[in-house]
Amino acid sequence: MKNKGLIITLSIIGVIVLFVIILVIWGIGSYNNLVTLNESVNQSWSQVENQYQRRTDLIPNLVNTVKGYAEFERGVLTDVTEARSKVSQFNVTPEVLNDPQAFQRFQQLQGELSGALSRLLVTVENYPTLKANENFLQLQAQLEGTENRISVERRNFNQVVQQYNTTIKRFPTSIFAGLFGFGEKQYFTSTPGSETPPKVEF
Repeated sequence: MKNKGLIITLSIIGVIVLFVIILVIWGIGSYNNLVTLNESVNQSWSQVENQYQRRTDLIPNLVNTVKGYAEFERGVLTDVTEARSKVSQFNVTPEVLNDPQAFQRFQQLQGELSGALSRLLVTVENYPTLKANENFLQLQAQLEGTENRISVERRNFNQVVQQYNTTIKRFPTSIFAGLFGFGEKQYFTSTPGSETPPKVEF
């Protein structure tokens, strides 16, 4: 009788130990998966930043080329320069991804710069000699290529963030996400008015 009771007790202990081992292994796997997804978000974010930085670096050359045309609208150049200055002053840290207000501010500043650049390119239509300037044409091509890459990287970023956010919200992974501080990341959204871009024909 005692042996039977001991066997039952050992069986219960064995089941509990096995359950704990499975739980620990699953927990480690979940944590490692969250770390991997978080790093994917960070890597994708750095690609977005690289393209935005490339655009920011092109702007001084573009402005200097356009400045050579004395009659060119100074207000348009001022808007581009000021928008670039605001973007450059914004301190982009990894915490931006976890702070909805900071992320929205980053996106707003980039949207203002995009708008200023669009107005500049539309205004150029009134200056045939500037449109034909070799330096301007090269800078324009680089800028258009960069804008395309920004769009691609933002889309890629949103896809990675979607995968990450979905994973941290699924039960039971959501428990580990909460315990280890894996918070929701922000998505890029379209800039208000971007559904009707300015018409530019080159």
